[in-house]
Amino acid sequence: MEDRRAATARLLAEARDASPGDRRAIQDEVIRLNMVVASDCARRYHGRGVATEDLEQVAYLGLVKAVQGFDADRGSDFLSFAVPTIRGELRRHFRDHGWALRPPRSIQEMQTRILAAEGELTQELGRSPRPSDLARHLDVDLERVLDALGATGCFSPASLDAPVPEGEDALGARLGSLDPDFAEAEARVTLHAVLRGLTPRERRILELRFFGGYTQAEIGADIGVTQMQVSRLLNRILTRLRERLVETGPSLSA
Repeated sequence: MEDRRAATARLLAEARDASPGDRRAIQDEVIRLNMVVASDCARRYHGRGVATEDLEQVAYLGLVKAVQGFDADRGSDFLSFAVPTIRGELRRHFRDHGWALRPPRSIQEMQTRILAAEGELTQELGRSPRPSDLARHLDVDLERVLDALGATGCFSPASLDAPVPEGEDALGARLGSLDPDFAEAEARVTLHAVLRGLTPRERRILELRFFGGYTQAEIGADIGVTQMQVSRLLNRILTRLRERLVETGPSLSA
């Protein structure tokens, strides 16, 4: 039985001399015959934040472009032309649509170059290439490679609710939140300036009344005055504080 590579070469040779209608039918057969190649190319990009079905559709589009653009007069090895064409289509898709957080175009392009170089360097070195290996191979500064590698998570950032090892909090639980004291910070600063003008006795009255929960009679007993005098003192202090607040921060007096 004729293998896929040989059948592809025969069909493309036939398509070269066929009529336009027959050429289209032959090209469709070449596409069906090589869909497994497109699927293999798409599989390399799984797990990067783009649905498997979308990857395969993009790979099939690249295959169609490869079949339509292949010139049998320049050589019979269709796969050496098709595979780079399919991968290029997949990389363009990631560049234009695959980023959850979009970094600068220079970072995206460097990511594409790194992806192309990793396989070649892995074979050449017998191990996964280090950032320094990639920088040397691509003839770029190491810092550019590190920036591009650091943006890898932009394709598929970690979910805030993703499961984590036992004993650790989910990512969302480790994120900061608004400090409830922020809303009171401006008031605290303003009040601090206003309260500086009170006498020690007036401070004592406010402390007992609003922080200690003392009644006016208890305050009077503490500072040696009558309950009526405490009432007048409180009114006088609070009136003065309101006036100073209006002068210092009108929005806080409302």
